[in-house]
Amino acid sequence: MKIAFLMDPLASINPTMKTTSQLMYECNQRGHTVYFLEPHDIYIRRGEIVARMRNISVPLNLSMKKYWRSVINCLKQKGLIFETVTELDVLFIRKKPPVNYQALEFLAPVNQKVFMVNSINGLSTGNSKLYALNFPDIIPETHVSRDPKRLMKIIDDFGGAMVVKPLQRFGGEGVIKVSTKDRENLNSLINYYVRGYEDYQAREPVMVQEYLDVVKKEGDVRILLLNGEILGAIKRKPLPGEFRTNIYAGGRIYRHEITTKEREICRVIKDRLILDGLFFVGIDIIGNKLVEINCVNPGGIPRINQLNNDKLEVKVIDFVEQSAKDLKG
Repeated sequence: MKIAFLMDPLASINPTMKTTSQLMYECNQRGHTVYFLEPHDIYIRRGEIVARMRNISVPLNLSMKKYWRSVINCLKQKGLIFETVTELDVLFIRKKPPVNYQALEFLAPVNQKVFMVNSINGLSTGNSKLYALNFPDIIPETHVSRDPKRLMKIIDDFGGAMVVKPLQRFGGEGVIKVSTKDRENLNSLINYYVRGYEDYQAREPVMVQEYLDVVKKEGDVRILLLNGEILGAIKRKPLPGEFRTNIYAGGRIYRHEITTKEREICRVIKDRLILDGLFFVGIDIIGNKLVEINCVNPGGIPRINQLNNDKLEVKVIDFVEQSAKDLKG
């Protein structure tokens, strides 16, 4: 098969702890032709969607470090391949957030002709933190507004700590805990986040969500889902003095046995994820509440493998191979 990865520059990746590199390695091990491209490499030629790609297929059975060095060398030694996107069997869209909407627009006409992980429609609708609002019964109390006064009233009325989240960032970036105990700083922070100095229409809406205190002691749970089914999970706990559990924020990881309530959350969201073409996602759960759905470059495979002596990438590539065959008929 021809399998391409649309992603960030290869040199920026630590291959040993990145899900994307594990998926690429597994594709290479199976003898597939593996390509690399970035969002700016997609263009239109005589009405066809075309991409400038690099063939990064290398010898089998290399260690991950040697494999990655060989892949990087491909960028230096091999010329660009101008491939019609519909000639691909699978396209992994694995660029880290924010979503490149222009790339999605370019790829939209061939969304049903190439198996994409995740689908264009799914990435367009699911990339924001707002996507979790499709499941109001299993998320914490949540509000979204661009009006500082309204947000301040929400926090006042709630009466306890809340979490402010920018809608398009990732890895815990910009997520802060707030309360009414320090009103002057709170007012300043809210105005900063929504850009309160701008006209109303130019402001940035932000999410304000109930703070779940259990996160300090128990952390959160990251569950990877493949076609709506549980692939694997880890528990993440924050550093002392921190409430964010994200690895980027220094969160520590532990083995985790999925609970009955966590399985129920996965069951509730399964059909919608599949309907939207979100085949490979990571969800975050705190205190039996769904707090986030990650469909853009979801990660966790290397760490789950490490803790459970597993190879989850094998199951992912099994799935995409079969899905690509089904799509091509």
